Amino acid sequence: MGNVLHMRSVEIPFPKRSLNLRSVHCPLPTNNYQQHYCYNSNNSNNTKVTEEESYPQATQKASGQEVKTGESGEKKASKPQDGHSKDTSKTTSDDKKGPSVVQQEWKLEVLSLNNSNIMKSHKTVASTVATKTTVATIAGAAQSKTSSVFQKWAAMELEVQRPMTKRQLSDECAAYSLRVVKKSTVRREEGDIQRDVEGRAPVRPKLQPRPRESSSTVKSGSVSKKKLKRELFATTEVFSSVDNHAINTGKLLSQKIFSVPTITQTITEGAQNELEKLRAIWIWLCHNIEYDVSGYLGLTDKLCSPERVIETGRGVCCGYSSVCMQMCQEAGIECQEVSGHGKGIGYRQGQSYQNTKSLHMWNAVKLGGHWYLLDACWGAGRVDMDNKAFIKRYDDFYFLTDPEDFINSHCPDEKEWQLLDDPIPLEEFEKRVLKTSEFYRLGLTLLHPKHFLLVTENGEASVSMKFTKPVDFTYQISQRSGCEPKAVNSSSGLLTVTRESMRLRLLPPTGGTYDVMIFARSGNNSGTFSWVCSLLVECPEQEPTKELPENPFLSWGLQRSAESLGVKKCSNGAEAAVSETGSFELVLHTSRPLMMLCELTQKDLDSSIAKRCLATQIQSDRLTCNVLCPYLGYYRLSVFVRNYERPQDGFQNGGNFLLHCTGGAINLNELFPPALSTACGPGIRTQDAGLSKFSHTGALVSTQQGKCNITFQNQQDLELHAVLFKEQRKRLGHPLCRHVFFTYNSSKVTISVALPEAGVYKLGLYAKTSTDQDFSLLCDFVLCNSSGSSWPPFPCTYTAWQRGSVLFEPRGGLLEPLSWVLFRVRVPGAQRVSVVGEQLMELQLSKSRVWEGEVFTGASMSQLKLAASGGGGGSTDMAIIMSFDVLSQQNEM
Repeated sequence: MGNVLHMRSVEIPFPKRSLNLRSVHCPLPTNNYQQHYCYNSNNSNNTKVTEEESYPQATQKASGQEVKTGESGEKKASKPQDGHSKDTSKTTSDDKKGPSVVQQEWKLEVLSLNNSNIMKSHKTVASTVATKTTVATIAGAAQSKTSSVFQKWAAMELEVQRPMTKRQLSDECAAYSLRVVKKSTVRREEGDIQRDVEGRAPVRPKLQPRPRESSSTVKSGSVSKKKLKRELFATTEVFSSVDNHAINTGKLLSQKIFSVPTITQTITEGAQNELEKLRAIWIWLCHNIEYDVSGYLGLTDKLCSPERVIETGRGVCCGYSSVCMQMCQEAGIECQEVSGHGKGIGYRQGQSYQNTKSLHMWNAVKLGGHWYLLDACWGAGRVDMDNKAFIKRYDDFYFLTDPEDFINSHCPDEKEWQLLDDPIPLEEFEKRVLKTSEFYRLGLTLLHPKHFLLVTENGEASVSMKFTKPVDFTYQISQRSGCEPKAVNSSSGLLTVTRESMRLRLLPPTGGTYDVMIFARSGNNSGTFSWVCSLLVECPEQEPTKELPENPFLSWGLQRSAESLGVKKCSNGAEAAVSETGSFELVLHTSRPLMMLCELTQKDLDSSIAKRCLATQIQSDRLTCNVLCPYLGYYRLSVFVRNYERPQDGFQNGGNFLLHCTGGAINLNELFPPALSTACGPGIRTQDAGLSKFSHTGALVSTQQGKCNITFQNQQDLELHAVLFKEQRKRLGHPLCRHVFFTYNSSKVTISVALPEAGVYKLGLYAKTSTDQDFSLLCDFVLCNSSGSSWPPFPCTYTAWQRGSVLFEPRGGLLEPLSWVLFRVRVPGAQRVSVVGEQLMELQLSKSRVWEGEVFTGASMSQLKLAASGGGGGSTDMAIIMSFDVLSQQNEM
């Protein structure tokens, strides 16, 4: 007897504390999201529940079904069969307290199967209702035991009479027999109940079972045993008016109206067919009856009888099913109570139901000649075991649930009531993966495993699902250890979610048994996650521990929403990318310009150092992240993106990637320079500035000689500037700006770099778009020099060094003393070019428009200056465009 194993909406991260329950009877809707323990975030107390529910020693029966409960408390629904069941009845424990309700009913059976007799029977019934004097005559035509019943009931005063001509009879019922039931409810005080000679409460009048198909008929006879829910209705929205009417007009308990006929007639008024009547009954039950938690816990008597359930507004599972059956009987709908096992409160993965009594009850109804299943107890809400309270949470899934889905949580005592073409044995039911209603509501399909138990191979196991609509997932793993479970780091699983599938790789940290709970939510919202299914993992072997990084962003690889964010594909998948060199390159191809930020984490990696492990490049159609790994092991690289042109938008997680460095860890002194721009290398900024055709298209420039030239086109003739930076320098000499030299040749620009020592440098490229603006950063280049050579600085240039000027020789800015040096330079528009030293040396213009000549450095000069005159007419005005340093004899290189 109990309620539903209900999913619970949870927030991330998941709470660590839990409530450990002993296995108790009666599956029930609960807030627990671990099968063997319950948790409520508002209650940190751990409370053990040890009270076991036992059934009242009573027999209930109605509408063609007999429900028996013996000393063991076992309750069973009778198997569909021909003929009538033996009629036995006892008062329930509910009848022993408070006002008791005694039902009287009378029944007429006409054993005639032809249509003429049926029509004649209808007329006889109408006549019987009109006058009581014909009862003896009609009863004389029936069986003798029926006559005695009529004689006994004829003397009883009836409070309610309903014309039998209004009762709906199906053709199939009429083909078996015709019965008329009339009820009278008499309220008595407890002290007025008459006792028999043994002091027991009197036995109630018996309810004859309604005609129904035999087991063989339900199985494969002329009446089909099932149809799918979607064949009845496409969506529950078709019941909106019925639902509203049942809710609005069904508030009869507050008016102290407890009559089943009155309530049924009120809520089904206006219903067009049996389906709408059943829907009204279902809605009324789910919204007006609460689960009897105190009865379930044994604190009070359990409420099962329809009268007491309706009067108090609460009951356990058999209370819901008995009221449902009586209401269906009043509405002319054939209904049965079905007993069996339910995976609800107290259920534990791997639990065996062999040789144990079944403690749950639900209903089967016949609509249009087909049987359907429903569980109003599970549809009404769930139980918060921490606070011992019932939480109303309507669940439409358990209304006419398809048998293939229903069998995963409900296993009837009689296989026929599975309504499956091939009923499964109890052993198979025990192995089935526990799935909640949210699993089906989200349209999930479990691909692997088929059963709840997973055994690891090489320390791993996997779960996979597919779906048709966007779904987000997360999970929780806990190890069974003694009485209380032990929470396991989420890094023990690798979750991958694509547009149509999900895969969870489970990597238990040690040998043992683990409970795995999977949560999901619709991908179209950012609400809380709901529990969808649970599994059990056995890890018999002890595998080397893989210290995987935490992933707070749910899944690995590209996020399911990445495409909507503008990311089309990625160079890395969800599996760990392995590197033996200590470096990675991640490339995301985009459908529109995006801005990117990255985060790198590892168990030994400090956050300040992690920033120096990343160099990102932002281009209009791709995003690139270069990663350095200073330690061996696993890393998490998370990428966040937003629209490039909408800086007001927030960054969203586009993907999370697992990196495994197996060798070649980078020395901490060889990480990327600090304070790198988020836009390294040519990208959207350089493109917007009019720079194009870069010789080096990436952010990283490697040189094994210590020299490099970076060329590009400057279409807008911008004023450019470059800054070279190195964090630590072993050799102190000229400033690093002297190691960068610009050459302009028409629209082509060459940045020459001669590095003074090995190491990693940052070269920042700046531009000024107008005279009234400062230089702005266009991009950073990372220069990696593995050469041990030390290159001298370039000459020092001045503002007169015009665009189009080219220095051919000497390229170095340091000259040897007492030596002849060849000068070759192109200065557009110059009329005269000279080198000023100990004496003035005029350079000559060659046929190729290059000024050239040899100059003696001398012994006393510290500098040679290159000057040019642009004026004509023998003007002697000269402008210095460049200077060279002359080494002293003591400082010769």
